[in-house]
Amino acid sequence: MRVLHVEAGRHLYGGAQQVLDLLAGLQGRGLENGLICPRGAALAQRAADFAQVFPLPMHGDLDLALIPRILGILRRFQPDLVHLHSRSGADVLGGIAGRLAGLPVIHSRRVDNPESPRWVALKYRLYDRVIAISQGIGEILLAEGLPPEKLRVVRSAVDAAAFARPCQRERIDSKLGLPVGSRLLGVVAQLIPRKGHRYLLQALPELFQAFPDLRVGFFGQGSLENDLRQTIHRLGLGARVQLYGFRPDLPEILPCLELLVHPALKEGLGVSLLQAASAGVPIVASRVGGIPEAVESEGNGLLVPPGDAQALGAAIARILADPALGRRLGQRGQEKMRAEFSLDAMVAGNLQVYRELVP
Repeated sequence: MRVLHVEAGRHLYGGAQQVLDLLAGLQGRGLENGLICPRGAALAQRAADFAQVFPLPMHGDLDLALIPRILGILRRFQPDLVHLHSRSGADVLGGIAGRLAGLPVIHSRRVDNPESPRWVALKYRLYDRVIAISQGIGEILLAEGLPPEKLRVVRSAVDAAAFARPCQRERIDSKLGLPVGSRLLGVVAQLIPRKGHRYLLQALPELFQAFPDLRVGFFGQGSLENDLRQTIHRLGLGARVQLYGFRPDLPEILPCLELLVHPALKEGLGVSLLQAASAGVPIVASRVGGIPEAVESEGNGLLVPPGDAQALGAAIARILADPALGRRLGQRGQEKMRAEFSLDAMVAGNLQVYRELVP
């Protein structure tokens, strides 16, 4: 079977990483992959071992010229089906191209942003199947009018073994410029409004007073970087809160976190949550979207209402004050990842959907 994948992300964030893991797994099962992605995208080089890569200009939802560009690749690659992995024009324009070519089309929905029922009725006619990466997203799609027979749920996954490693404390302290004996709290997310960084910043002054050895790292990049730097400076938190940008060495860093905080207002599932749980790190996160599928409250973390800085701070303080609780939550997280979020299950789930359309 030959599958052409379309991913519009330029950075190797959660969604693009999922595509990379899927390509590797499908190749291991004997499939031939093609990948359309933006020119200069980080995914292009990483995916070259697992797919024939077709870098194209991709300029978003209004880039109508993307349709003939994709059609040209379809004629060259001759796939059996098309799998669309992102939005930013790849979903609708890629769907139109797939339909014009007369091929089965699959769309993976990774976000829980609401769409109007009228738009759902129009847009999702382009797809033979829609794969939701969490049950939470699936329920949103059904509520918005997606025909149930089109929906399949295949959860995102991570390579748990890559994150289940010992913490090299001195090495990480040196890399991140942390004082000896500090306790690092991390947020691994794009620096965009819906990830909720501002609510953690509101909670930090009281936390720093209670836990003088606490340090906070924001790992990621995005449009809010300058705003967050200004807020950190205005609150006088610059000595204890650092923006570290996108870090390819997260598998080394995560095991050294005291806990991971994810105060998102919307979230399809949250790959960073799966990574942290695989590393044995307890989690404090918002009870939104697909997060409760990755973080079981009182199981491998604590869940709080979205946008509630006071509840967020209280949950963080509870774990920081009780190291035994943190260890228990971290251990249960590793058990949960091995049981419910394996890469093998994710690849097999996608392949099963393909075989519904291409026997």
